Amino acid sequence: MPVTPTYPGVYIEEIPSRVRTITGVATSITAFIGRALRGPINEPITINNFGDFERIFGGLWLKSTMSFAVRDFYLNRGSQAIIVRLHNGATAAVMTMATGAPDPNDELHLEAASVGSWGNGMSVSVNYDTKYPRDRNLFNLTVSEKEGATEKFLNVSVDPDSPRYLPRVLKQRSTLVRVRKDSNDKLIMPNVRPVENTTPITPLSPPSSPATSPPAVAISGGDGNPLTDAKFFGSGQGSKTGLYALEKADLFNLLCISPYTTLAANGTAFDDSIYPTDVTTSLISKATTYCMERRAMLLVDPKSSWTNKKAAMDSFTATSNAYPGVNAPNSEYAAIFFPRLKQPNPLRDNQVEEFVPSGAVAGIFARTDAQRGVWKAPAGQEASLVGVSSLSVPLTDDENGDLNQLGINCLRAFPVYGRLVWGARTLDGEDRLASEWKYIPVRRTALFIEESLYRGSQWVVFEPNDEPLWAQIRLNFGAFMHNLFRQGAFQGTTPKDAYLVKCDKETTTQNDINLGIVNILVGFAPLKPAEFVIIKIQQLAGQIEA
Repeated sequence: MPVTPTYPGVYIEEIPSRVRTITGVATSITAFIGRALRGPINEPITINNFGDFERIFGGLWLKSTMSFAVRDFYLNRGSQAIIVRLHNGATAAVMTMATGAPDPNDELHLEAASVGSWGNGMSVSVNYDTKYPRDRNLFNLTVSEKEGATEKFLNVSVDPDSPRYLPRVLKQRSTLVRVRKDSNDKLIMPNVRPVENTTPITPLSPPSSPATSPPAVAISGGDGNPLTDAKFFGSGQGSKTGLYALEKADLFNLLCISPYTTLAANGTAFDDSIYPTDVTTSLISKATTYCMERRAMLLVDPKSSWTNKKAAMDSFTATSNAYPGVNAPNSEYAAIFFPRLKQPNPLRDNQVEEFVPSGAVAGIFARTDAQRGVWKAPAGQEASLVGVSSLSVPLTDDENGDLNQLGINCLRAFPVYGRLVWGARTLDGEDRLASEWKYIPVRRTALFIEESLYRGSQWVVFEPNDEPLWAQIRLNFGAFMHNLFRQGAFQGTTPKDAYLVKCDKETTTQNDINLGIVNILVGFAPLKPAEFVIIKIQQLAGQIEA
């Protein structure tokens, strides 16, 4: 801070350097949206390993293709994930405890913390062995989950003025139950404490109650029906539900939506616990557009009807295009991988079944980013698929070539190396389009730079718009880009060949200054993968001396 000299001598004053370091954002936070056995609804929950998913969302579930995709993500060394759980008509289990009050309807209703049949395995018990036995509002509550956690809440009260008021305690500390609310979102609380019970009460049995009180009807939880597009769309982006629940997440880089429809191509209805098939075209389109807005990429799974190369090509190139592909808007923000994976299903005695590849591929994206950087194509000999016994459609080199030209990334099986990702094109990667966003690493590198600079330049807002500011911008942006150049993110042997940062009176005119605008030009020379390696061999004839 400035000093005020008052005496003869030496004064020390620190001057700010004006250096504002720009930190690169994460590149492989993956969002998964779909059904789960349990957990919060329409809330983006961050997890760091599959153990977190098991604890919060119940782990693998036959009716949740998302759960298997998350498993594959972490099998392939995925890092951070965001889970959004949706449901369609699921209900919460309710446990009712009589209170002995004159009004037989004055009961305590506890419901599972989230909807689903998982809550049917809970039980609750009450005793009066409290800190103050004479306080007739206090009681101890024990909540147990079958083959799971047990929660004990001591000295809780039905008195709203008590610091141990039951609804507040359960909301803050319990992961299993809540006090039930009515249709107006008002707590349903009795005036007196519940009756002690020696036999735990479950959602599947009526409560223990005085003989004069009619037994309450037991309410069990249900898992609801398969998801529909409406559950993903919600009431629009402003509703922050379904797909748009990710509006409540600060950042995600990849998006996976596992199959949820239960109709075959011929319209035959399937049991969704056995045959979830595909994601609809309309949802893929909306998800791709949303990824563009959030600077992320959508990983698209192949259709269940793609049982061979011809079926994939015919469907992909059809006029009614089953997925956003050739000439689709925003298609550089999505990539598709074919075929599906064959893996053992631990919920069916390890029988080998087909699973979609998006979760495993997202894990490979994360693994490649950590080992090599976002500018390295997540494909090749290092991109091995862990936990995959085989592929649903074995592909030859020629078949791979036909699909690759359309922008369909192939998964291949090779001797010694096993199952690998063998393609790195976006859905804008069809050869005839000649798109500058043909390759996944180019698109993702640009998204990484955009998001990092966006977050790292917020300090510029409201600063005096003149040369001192422009010099600071050039310094800080240039330092960030030079660091990427040193890591090998760009083409070129010198910084001049690799990137540029321009912010001066040429980019920002006096009219821009009057409008409150500062223009910053950032360019980079992206690395593109060596997709085709051509080795030319020539036979050398013996030299003939003249």
